[in-house]
Amino acid sequence: MTTFQIDSTVGAIVRDCPELSRLFEQANVDYCCGGKKTLEEACRQRGLDPQAFLTQLQDYATQEPVAEVNLVELSLSELVDHIERIHHAYLHAELPRLEKLVTKVATAHGDKEPRLSQIKDVFLALSAELGLHLMKEEQVLFPMIRQLESSTDLPTFHCGSLANPVHRMEFEHDDAGLALAKLRQLTDDYTPPVWACNTYRAMLDALATFEQDMHQHVHKENNVLFPRAIALEQEKS
Repeated sequence: MTTFQIDSTVGAIVRDCPELSRLFEQANVDYCCGGKKTLEEACRQRGLDPQAFLTQLQDYATQEPVAEVNLVELSLSELVDHIERIHHAYLHAELPRLEKLVTKVATAHGDKEPRLSQIKDVFLALSAELGLHLMKEEQVLFPMIRQLESSTDLPTFHCGSLANPVHRMEFEHDDAGLALAKLRQLTDDYTPPVWACNTYRAMLDALATFEQDMHQHVHKENNVLFPRAIALEQEKS
């Protein structure tokens, strides 16, 4: 297990645990250009309690993974709630952070690695598409699924069959999958070059986590939620 202390440098902490970059950014502690400062020095310059922040970092680094949920045992409404609480909430929080990261790294190092400009363009386009996608699910499709499950009879939907918006969401999932594959290719499977700064490494770590979450997210919708919702609609028709 990676350990660090109050006299560890900020840069070394993020180098060894890139996921901790999120906490440094929330606290507005510079872990890139200011990476040579010790955690104590960096915290005091920001008016933070070094020991309290160290405890926060250690707790985050050692937290237990979230227990897996048995999706089959959830009702459709519970499954929709789970997807919104876990995956939609993650995207609402992480997409703006990643937009800043890819833009910052492309601006700082694009002359040395031209693909960073492509990474930025691909991600920004994907982020914009996902913003609309989440809105359509939260405001249109998911309320329809909740209504379908709670109704004794088949509800009348403005779009006809529930299958119509479901198929649209699946099509958009396919587009997102292509963008994710492009990002993996452009980043050499999220492998940082030897000269990469901590912000560069944090970006790659965040993109890898983003891809993993998206794969889980799409699986739960395409392979669990959507087939069950369409089957229930057919039962009630």
